[in-house]
Amino acid sequence: MADAKTDRRVRRTKALLLQGLMQLMETKDVKDISVKELSDLADINRGTFYLHYSDVYDMLAQLEDELFLEFHGIIDRTLKPDTPVHASRATLLEIFSFLERHRAVVRAMIGPHGDLAFVNRLKNLVKERLDSIFTARQADSDGCYMEAFAVSGCTGVIETWLSQPDAPSPEAMADVCTRILERGLGMD
Repeated sequence: MADAKTDRRVRRTKALLLQGLMQLMETKDVKDISVKELSDLADINRGTFYLHYSDVYDMLAQLEDELFLEFHGIIDRTLKPDTPVHASRATLLEIFSFLERHRAVVRAMIGPHGDLAFVNRLKNLVKERLDSIFTARQADSDGCYMEAFAVSGCTGVIETWLSQPDAPSPEAMADVCTRILERGLGMD
């Protein structure tokens, strides 16, 4: 019984710290956020912060690792090298649903005061998977350009979607991106 209560308190503390970090990252770079400032905002003791993290960067790294573990699972489960383009909607829906669940965190991470390492890690994960898809489909010499366009396009769509106050649903975004993938930009 005591373990369940401790676990609940730890989850609550980490949730308060996460909420505080995301709030501070809306206006400040990570390098400018102190443990004292974060602890005060979360209304916890600094010592409690140090029970869970060594510093703000450690907190951010642990958070990123948790997000990427879940994101990597989605990619591994749904996006295989032999996945047909029309089947990618399922992958896109899972990705946008994941992003919706973690909207505040991802928005802060890719925002103007976010963590460039997070953005680069996200791009590299998508790039690696696209590499395997293009290799499996024996893409022509333009594959590296298609890949760069797709990775930057995906990141741009995500940034734009997360910045919208009344953003469309994950289902609507999966439909939009599927149309783009299937038909191109339609700029004929």
